[in-house]
Amino acid sequence: MTIWLTNTATRKKEEFTPLDPKNVRMYVCGPTVYDRAHLGNARPVIVFDVLYRLLRHTFGADHVTYVRNFTDVDDRINETAQKRREAGAEGTLEALIRERSDETISWYHADMDALGALRPDHEPRATQYIDQMIAFIEDLIGKGHAYAAEGHALFAVDSWPEGYGKLSGRSVDDMIAGARVEVAPYKRNPMDFVLWKPSTDDLPGWNSPWGRGRPGWHIECSAMANELLGDTFDIHGGGNDLMFPHHENEIAQSKCAGHGFARYWLHNEMLQVEGKKMSKSLGNFFTVRDLLDQGVPGEVIRFVFLSTHYRKPMDWTEKKREEAEATLRKWRALTDGVEPGEVPLEVVKALSDDLNTAGAVSVLHKLAGEGDAAGLLAGAQMVGLLTDDLGGWDTVSVELSTYADRLAALRETAMQTKDFSAVDAMKTALTEAGVEVRMSKAGVELVPGTGFDAAKLEGV
Repeated sequence: MTIWLTNTATRKKEEFTPLDPKNVRMYVCGPTVYDRAHLGNARPVIVFDVLYRLLRHTFGADHVTYVRNFTDVDDRINETAQKRREAGAEGTLEALIRERSDETISWYHADMDALGALRPDHEPRATQYIDQMIAFIEDLIGKGHAYAAEGHALFAVDSWPEGYGKLSGRSVDDMIAGARVEVAPYKRNPMDFVLWKPSTDDLPGWNSPWGRGRPGWHIECSAMANELLGDTFDIHGGGNDLMFPHHENEIAQSKCAGHGFARYWLHNEMLQVEGKKMSKSLGNFFTVRDLLDQGVPGEVIRFVFLSTHYRKPMDWTEKKREEAEATLRKWRALTDGVEPGEVPLEVVKALSDDLNTAGAVSVLHKLAGEGDAAGLLAGAQMVGLLTDDLGGWDTVSVELSTYADRLAALRETAMQTKDFSAVDAMKTALTEAGVEVRMSKAGVELVPGTGFDAAKLEGV
C-alpha cells in the first residue's frame, strides 16, 4: 500500500518513495540526557515508533533502519555533574558526566519501554562521534561556509542565502527578531551559529584544530545521521519545536557540506494538559515516570497519544485517561486467549494516510463492536497496543478493586465501632505489597506503585 506523508519541507502531503526500498532510513532527534523525560518528550517517541512499525510492515523488518540519538554533550549535564561533585561525589567531572548520562539513558529506556516503544536500530551518543564532527566542521570551513574565531568555529549563514529559512518559512530578519541570538564580537553575522566552542579546564573537552572544546548541538545530529545513514536518507523527524533553529541549522550545514541529507521532514505538534501548555509555573508539569508511578499503565498513555493525529496539538486529560483505560480493559477481555489474525487492511490504510493513528483507533473500535477479536488484536498490535509486553495491568486493576471494596467496608464498620485496627492492618499490608492507598470521603482508591508485587497480596 502506498504511504503518504506530510513533508514539512514542501508543506504538501506526498507519496513516500524511499531511495532504496531495501534500505529505508529514518533519523529522529532524541533526548538531551540530563533528567527524566516529561510527558511531552514521549510524543515524538510514540509518533515515530508507529511510523517505524508501518515502514517495517510495508517494506520488511530487515529493510528499515531507525536512528535516534542521545545528546550527552550539554551544559545542563555539565551543571548537574558539577553540583554532584560539589556535594562530595567522587571521581573526575568526565566520570560524573558519564555516570549521569548512563543513569538518565537507563531511565529513558525504562520509561519508553513502558509505553511500548520499540528500540531504534541505532542509538548513538554524541560523545562517540566527536571525530566525525570535527571532520565535518573542517570540511565546512574549507568550502567557505564556516570560519574560526577566538577558539570557536561558526557556520556562516550568509554563505547559503538561497536555502536558509526555507524549512521554517522564515526570513533571516524574522529569525533574528524571534530567536535568542547570542551577541558576540567574534560573529560576522548575528545569526551565525556555533559549530564548536572552547571548554575551560573544569569542563569536558576534546582537542581540535580550534583548541580544546566541545561541539555545538546542531552539528551533532548532522554528523551522526551522515555517519549512520549516509549522505542522503529518507526521513528526518522530531517535534515542531525543533524546526527552528535545530533542524534549520542541520539542513544548512549538511547541504553546504555537499550532502543531500533528509528527503522528507515530519514534525509532530506539541502536548497540552487539560487544555493548557504544560509548565512548572502552572503546576501541570509531570514526567512519564510520574504517571507510571501513580499507577497509570503505559498502554493507557500510549492509547491517549494515538487518539490524536500527530500534526494536531494533543491534550492530555483525566477524562481521556479514564476512557482509554476502560476501552483497553474491554479489548483485552475480548482478545483474551485469541491468536491475532491478519492485520486489517483498514488499519494499514489509515496509518498509510499521513500516519492517521486516530483513524486507526476508530477502525479498532469498529472491529471490537463487530466482535472480530482476531482482527482487533492484529490491528491493535500493529500500533503497539494489546501486546504481551504491555499486558497484566488490567488484571492488577481488577484485583485491587476487590481489595478496595473490602477496605471501604472495614472503614465503614470502624466509623461506627471507633476501632480502626483492622483498617490500619490492611493498609499496612497493602503498602508493604507496593500499593498506594488513597482514602477520602469519596471512597477508597488503590493504585499499584513502584515495587508493586501482587504475590504479597496473598493472605491480605
